[in-house]
Amino acid sequence: MAPQLDLFADPSQDPAPAADGGARGAKKTAPPISPATAPAELAALAERLPKNLRFGTSSWAYPGWSGIVYDLPHSQQRLAREGLAAYARHPLMRAVGIDRSYYAPPRTDEFAAYAAAVPADFRFLVKAHEACTTAVWPKHQRYGKVRGQPNERFLDPVYASEFVVAPAVEGLGETLGPLLFQFAPQDFGALGGARWLVDRLRRFLDGLPRGPLYAVELRNRELMTGAYAAALAEFGACHCINVYPSMPPARAQRSRVRQDQAPALVCRWMLHPSMNYERAEARYDPFDHLVDEDPGNREEVARVCLETDVDLPVYVIVNNKAEGSSPRTIARLALRIAELDASRAAG
Repeated sequence: MAPQLDLFADPSQDPAPAADGGARGAKKTAPPISPATAPAELAALAERLPKNLRFGTSSWAYPGWSGIVYDLPHSQQRLAREGLAAYARHPLMRAVGIDRSYYAPPRTDEFAAYAAAVPADFRFLVKAHEACTTAVWPKHQRYGKVRGQPNERFLDPVYASEFVVAPAVEGLGETLGPLLFQFAPQDFGALGGARWLVDRLRRFLDGLPRGPLYAVELRNRELMTGAYAAALAEFGACHCINVYPSMPPARAQRSRVRQDQAPALVCRWMLHPSMNYERAEARYDPFDHLVDEDPGNREEVARVCLETDVDLPVYVIVNNKAEGSSPRTIARLALRIAELDASRAAG
C-alpha cells in the first residue's frame, strides 16, 4: 500500500465539517447558519433552467457571501464546518467543488460528513490530489525535500484508486459527481510532449476503478490533441472545459475534445482573462459583487451548456475569480441560459 502524502496539506484550505454535523469548535451561543432569503425571481429562474444542469461554486466558505448565500456574516472557518447545508439550499446551487482535496486527500469519514449535510439530489465535484497530476514537483517551499524532483505518483492508478477514488466513492456515495484530475501548467515538452502524456493518461485511466465519472482538466492548450480526445472517449472520461486565460474559448474546447461522445459536460469557469490568481484575489475580495464582468465567456459557457444533450449531466463550477463573486456570476449565467433556452424553444 502506498503511503499517503501529508506534507503538502495546505492549512489555508477549508477544513472538513465535523462528523457530528458541524458543532465541533463552535460557541454554544453562536446563531445557526441559515441560507439568505432568496429573491422570488431567483427561485423562479431556477425553475426555468434545464433539469440536467447543475451549478456550483469552488468551495463555499466565504464570509462575503452574507446576504447572498448566507443570512448573516460568519467566519470562514465556521462556514467551512457548518455552512454547507445552508449553501445547498440556495435555489441555484445544486453542486459544489471540493478544492481542499487537491492539497491532501480527505478521508472517507470527511466525505461522508459532506454528504450528510446536503440533499440527495446534490452533487460534489472532487478535485483529485495534485500528486496524481504533477509530473515534477514545483520548487515552491511547501513541497519540502521533494521540490524540483520527479513525482513517483504521477498518473499512478494504484495511488489514485486507493487514496482518491475509494474514499470519495465510499464517503459521498450517490452525491459524488465528477472526479477531476487537474493538470496545472507544466513543461510537458521537456518530458516527452503531448504524445508522452497521452500514453501515460491512457494507462492511468485504464487502471482506475470503473463507475465514477472522471474528468480531465488541462491548462496547456497544446495538449488538446486528437489523441487526447480519443483516449478520453476510449475510457468514458470527459475533458473539463475550463475558462482560463491560457486555454481556448469554451466552444473551441468543446469542438476539439469529442464532447459529443462524452458521458457528461463538466465546465469550470475559473479566472478572468485579464487576471492571475494573486491579482484577482486582491481585487475581488470579499467576493460580494461583480467587479469585472466577462460577457464574452458568459456567452461561451451558456451556449456550451445548451449544446449538450438534455439527457446528459451538466456540471458548471464557477470561481470567485471569474468576475468577482461566483454566486452573482452564476445568477447572470443562469439568466442567459434561460433566455437562450426559451428562444430556442420558441424558434
